[in-house]
Amino acid sequence: MENFLTVARQVWMLFALIGVGALCRRMRLVDEAASRGFVNVLFYFVTPCLIVHVFQRPFDAAMMRQLGLAFAVACFAHVLAIALARLTVRRRDAGAAPVLKLATAFSNAGFMGIPLEQAVLGDKGVFFGIVYVAVFNLFIWSWGLRVMRGGERVPALRSMVANPGTIGLVAGLPFFLMSVKLPEALAEPVSMVAGMNTPLAMIVIGYYLAGTNVFKALCAPGALTASAARLVVHPLLLVAALWPLRNLLDREMMLALVTASSAPVAAMVAMFAAKCHRDVELGVGLVSGTTLASIVTMPAVIALAMAVLGGEPHG
Repeated sequence: MENFLTVARQVWMLFALIGVGALCRRMRLVDEAASRGFVNVLFYFVTPCLIVHVFQRPFDAAMMRQLGLAFAVACFAHVLAIALARLTVRRRDAGAAPVLKLATAFSNAGFMGIPLEQAVLGDKGVFFGIVYVAVFNLFIWSWGLRVMRGGERVPALRSMVANPGTIGLVAGLPFFLMSVKLPEALAEPVSMVAGMNTPLAMIVIGYYLAGTNVFKALCAPGALTASAARLVVHPLLLVAALWPLRNLLDREMMLALVTASSAPVAAMVAMFAAKCHRDVELGVGLVSGTTLASIVTMPAVIALAMAVLGGEPHG
C-alpha cells in the first residue's frame, strides 16, 4: 500500500499538469498549430537533451551489461505485446483493426513512462527507460507502420532508425562509454531543456485529451479489450516473465521497463492512424481513455512490481 500511495502521488502530479494542458485548450491559450509545435520541440530538442543528460555518468561495466540486458528485455516486451495484440484483436475491418492492434502493442513510454520513471526511480530509471523508448521506435516504425498500412510493404530502414529516440541514444551513449562530462556552459542548458520533458509532455497530452469524446471511443467494439490488454495484461505478463530473473537483473532496470510497459496507448498510434487514413477518432479516444484510466492502473501495476521484483520508490 505504501508503494501504491507513493506512485499514485507521482501520477497525480502528472495529471495536474495534464489539467493545465486541458485548461489551455478550454481557454484558447493554445491551438492545434501550437500543440504540434510543442510536439516537435519535445521530439527534436527535449528528448535528445534528456538522453544526453541521463548519460552524463561515469562508465560502469556492470551498468553497461545491464543496459544490454535492458535492450533484450525491451525487445522481448514488444514481441510479447505484438503476440497479445494478435490474440486479442478480433475485428477485421481495415479502419479499426490496425488501430486496435497498435493500441494493444505500444505504450506511451516516452511522454508518460519517462516522467514517471524520473519521479519514482530517478535518473537511473530514465537511463533504462530510454532503452525501452529506442526499442519502441524500432518496432513501431517497422511492424507498427506495416500493420497500419495494411501490410502493403515493409517500411524503409531509415524510418526505423532515423527517429529522435534512437538518434538521442546514439548521441548520448558515447558520453557514458567514455565517461565524458559536458562543460558546465553546455551541461546547464542541456539540463534545463531536459527538465522541460515532463511538464511539456503532460500539457500536450492534456490539450488533446480535452478535445476528445472518450466515452464514445471506448464504446467501440474491441476498445475496452485493447485498453485492458495495454494497461493491465501486458505489464503483468512482463512482471511474471521477469520474476524468475529478479536475482539476476538490476531492480531499477526491471521496474523502469515495467513502468514503460504499463503506460497508456502511445500517442503515435493516433498519429499513424491519421497518416494511413485509418480510424483516427478511435485512435485518439484510445490514447485519451487509457491516459485517464492510467491514473489508477499505473500505480497499481508499479506497486505490484515493486512488491514482486523488489525496490523502493525514489521520491
